[in-house]
Amino acid sequence: MQMTPITGAVGAELSGLDLKHPISADLAQDLRKVLDQYLVVVIRNQGLDATQHRHLCEIFGNPLINPYAPGPQAHPEMTFIIKEADDRSGVFGGGWHTDLSFLEQPPSGSVLCALEVPPYGGDTLFSNQQAAWDALAPPLREVLEHRNAIHVGKPYGIKWAPPLEEQSMRGATRRNDPDADRERFHPAVLTHPVTGRQALYINPTYTLRLDGMSEAESRPILESLFQHSVQPEFCCRIRWTKGMVVIWDNFSTQHYAVNDYHGYRRELRRIAFSGREITDFSNTP
Repeated sequence: MQMTPITGAVGAELSGLDLKHPISADLAQDLRKVLDQYLVVVIRNQGLDATQHRHLCEIFGNPLINPYAPGPQAHPEMTFIIKEADDRSGVFGGGWHTDLSFLEQPPSGSVLCALEVPPYGGDTLFSNQQAAWDALAPPLREVLEHRNAIHVGKPYGIKWAPPLEEQSMRGATRRNDPDADRERFHPAVLTHPVTGRQALYINPTYTLRLDGMSEAESRPILESLFQHSVQPEFCCRIRWTKGMVVIWDNFSTQHYAVNDYHGYRRELRRIAFSGREITDFSNTP
């Protein structure tokens, strides 16, 4: 296995692997170590089928069913992220976010496989939230340390539901769920249980306010953090190719799907996993 960093901030590309074959214990350990260090792992030219995809996911944790985008009956843990060539709506994941941070227990990561990609566009951006924390001004650190942020499932609830024409994957996602509007509290800063590095855990898609503050009081602080956390210096940009696999740490990164390939079809297959719980990263009472 050869490893090449993607940028100075986040991501590593691995080569010399064929994940269609059984994954040894040593290789599984190496993959987990690379993920802990680089937070985003890219492996090209794999072409995994559904069973191989699940086996890869299982070395990081138990596969999870996305309650708002479940897969077919045979594989409910697999979310098929599809945008048809004639679909002019938004793209699934088309805003900076960490997956499902509004759940009581968000997934700790995901494994995403490219099944069909456009000839150009459809890239995914990732931002290292550990680097964002490291570069944060001390006064803002003081505001966030030992404080919770409140998350709500805006795209899936009622109160903040986007207009119908902006909703991606209509018919394949669960919408208008009142439980998605319920406030859930998570630490605004997480500490990685292996590396000890701290990371911001806020995102513009799901973070509503800071604990102890109203929405209005939180807004200027959060808007500043949202802009700070996705600076180009913290990011990498992944250009998908058919058969590519990308694995990421959902507690230490944000990501953004770019919607710039109208007229072409794109299909990805994702499994989220629960290798670690958010309490494993928490240093907030």
